[in-house]
Amino acid sequence: MSVSIAELTGDYILDPAHTRIGFVARHAMVTKVRGAFHELEGTAHLDGTDPSRSSAQVVLKTESIDTGVEQRDQHLRTNDFLDAPNFPDITFRSTAVEPRSETEYRVTGDLTVKDTTRQVTIDFEYTGNAVDPSGNLRVGLEGSVTISRKEFGVTWNAALEGGGVLVGDKVVLEFDISAIKQG
Repeated sequence: MSVSIAELTGDYILDPAHTRIGFVARHAMVTKVRGAFHELEGTAHLDGTDPSRSSAQVVLKTESIDTGVEQRDQHLRTNDFLDAPNFPDITFRSTAVEPRSETEYRVTGDLTVKDTTRQVTIDFEYTGNAVDPSGNLRVGLEGSVTISRKEFGVTWNAALEGGGVLVGDKVVLEFDISAIKQG
């Protein structure tokens, strides 16, 4: 049984088994590489009566990056890209939540990759809520944002023989969130 937005007020944790935080990047200028981070944790406070008082924090483990190709994943973990040994976490901490409609929210916050923090704004759609078979109240959100990896100090690339580069600068971050209400 679904509950009203106002009844959703409370503290939540992300369910890593049912949450996907992924990315899409252009490869060799002709195709896209998709991947995700399999180790993540996050918390949120939802205020159903005043969504602007909501907040969220997410931590992605850089070592858990997975594109389905182990050799590429190992390269992404090096200093050429994420430098997982020295920067084990990518973090996001919200600074503002702006309701855009009954189901759309704009979340602004600080994204930190390696040692660079930049403000990003992510548009989310509230996809609903349900009580799962274990009695947990869950909420769903989907969103995405395009960032420049160079703005976060991730600048490695290789020139292609016919012109262009191996890895595009723009990276789309994709969020499919399932959060469980606590208490």
